[in-house]
Amino acid sequence: MLSYRHAFHAGNHADVLKHLCLVLALGHLLKKDKPLCFIDTHAGPGICALDEGPATKNSEHEEGIARLMTARELPEPLDGYVELIRQFNPEGPLTLYPGSPAIARQMLPAQSRMELCELHPDDFQSLHAWAGRTRRIRVVQEDGFKRLKAPPIERRALVLIDPPYEVKQDYAVVVGALEAALRRFATGVYLLWYPLLQRPEIPGMLRGLEHLPARQLQVELKVRAPDSGGMFGSGMFIINPPFQLAEQLKTCEAALVKHLGQDAEAAFQMTIRDG
Repeated sequence: MLSYRHAFHAGNHADVLKHLCLVLALGHLLKKDKPLCFIDTHAGPGICALDEGPATKNSEHEEGIARLMTARELPEPLDGYVELIRQFNPEGPLTLYPGSPAIARQMLPAQSRMELCELHPDDFQSLHAWAGRTRRIRVVQEDGFKRLKAPPIERRALVLIDPPYEVKQDYAVVVGALEAALRRFATGVYLLWYPLLQRPEIPGMLRGLEHLPARQLQVELKVRAPDSGGMFGSGMFIINPPFQLAEQLKTCEAALVKHLGQDAEAAFQMTIRDG
């Protein structure tokens, strides 16, 4: 279908949860001075303008990152993520929001590689232009699920899986793709984003993921009541989470609910499984 565009939702509450997890997980992995590969299966355009183009249609960032930019006394892990976003807006006003490729590029040292997949032709062109000519970033126009079939040469990787879920089959494809990935690369750190919607496919996907043979950390941020319509929150299913990641996220719970919550049913939930 290829109708989904990351830019329409740039900086919303789902991006906050997803990119907070990304920043914290990368921070832990980068404590070891060894080559690391960042793989993004659904990379989007790389970086998004918030003051022009698709992001202005609904201005979803106003109920996401914009609320945190003006918040005071945030817990340290959350403040670190917000500070990284500020680095992309040095003049002060929030006009740019970095996608996961830009966040990873900002954090990764020179010896680390990035592999970015994007199917949408317009977003692929934007991503290719953003990456520029550098050997450390490989940009391909392909189904990112297929990239999970082969482990990286570094044997250390953080894999972000952020599908559009445009078709119902994506929920089943996610489970099969991660099963295959773990057979070939059991030590990778996998971050899967998923929406909170009133759709029966989502509980089915989560039941399948829970049976994967690996340590798991599942976090969900609900920003409003499920019966309010549309996406009422989102979740991150993390396989082989770095140690202390759960503890860091726990310290952000109250602030996320306070600043991103839209009604009295806003909540944060975390589950840890040994696998």
